[in-house]
Amino acid sequence: MASAAQWLEGARPRTLPNAIAPVLVGTGAAASIDGAVWWKALLALVVSLALIVGVNYANDYSDGIRGTDDERVGPLRLVGSKVASPAAVRGAAVTSLTIAAVVGLVLALTTAWWLLLVGAACLAGAWFYTGGRKPYGYSGFGEIAVFVFFGLVAVLGTEFVQAERVDRSGIVGAVAVGAFSSAVLVTNNLRDIPTDTVTGKTTLAVKLGDPRTRTLHLVLMVVPFLASLGLVARTPWALAGLLAIPLAIRANNPVRGGAGGPGLIPSLRDTGLAMLVWSILTALALWLG
Repeated sequence: MASAAQWLEGARPRTLPNAIAPVLVGTGAAASIDGAVWWKALLALVVSLALIVGVNYANDYSDGIRGTDDERVGPLRLVGSKVASPAAVRGAAVTSLTIAAVVGLVLALTTAWWLLLVGAACLAGAWFYTGGRKPYGYSGFGEIAVFVFFGLVAVLGTEFVQAERVDRSGIVGAVAVGAFSSAVLVTNNLRDIPTDTVTGKTTLAVKLGDPRTRTLHLVLMVVPFLASLGLVARTPWALAGLLAIPLAIRANNPVRGGAGGPGLIPSLRDTGLAMLVWSILTALALWLG
């Protein structure tokens, strides 16, 4: 039976910046048009955190029962390492996604009914990433889904539930956060190319191959800082986002240097850290602006 520490590790806390960053930027965008609502921002954060934990447990369950995680470098896999039963991990995933659904329902009913459709799409995206007969994460669409759900949908959804509209700063911020989030997954999938190739998990990294995946990571890490320059039209404070460049460089160094396996774990950590710092600075800049 898995310990509390193992359940926590199985939730993959290093991915939490992917959930926190879009809510920060979306709230900053809402504040920039005088639309921030603190309690809706908190509810949006609960939805985002519950979704990503649910995705992580669902991924652990689905990959585990397929045998994809039997030989894997990186964080503990609960099912693959046999420290927790598939049923228990599936139950944790369903519980997390249910929390996201209930809190999301409150936001939808207090904002706009059609957000229920967006929420349903998010839940489906979370489960069928590695679940179902034809998981899209096994066909190279994972990075696109992360860009859409933890970038565009999360940032613009957070802005909309507070301000009841979106604007250009929200869109630019959503693209930036989506690029960061995709870079986190690219790092993870680059590390797993050897094992994913053997197990038949055809991620985008497997399709592109090692060299082009490393180039993709660099491109994705550049996008948010171009976004910072674009946000200057809203407020010159947006240049504060450029202070995250050293973290982004540090995150890309192992990727650019040809590291593999455990050598890419620091890059995974630092990509998420760069995203979080950029999002905090950008949210504050939009708020001040």
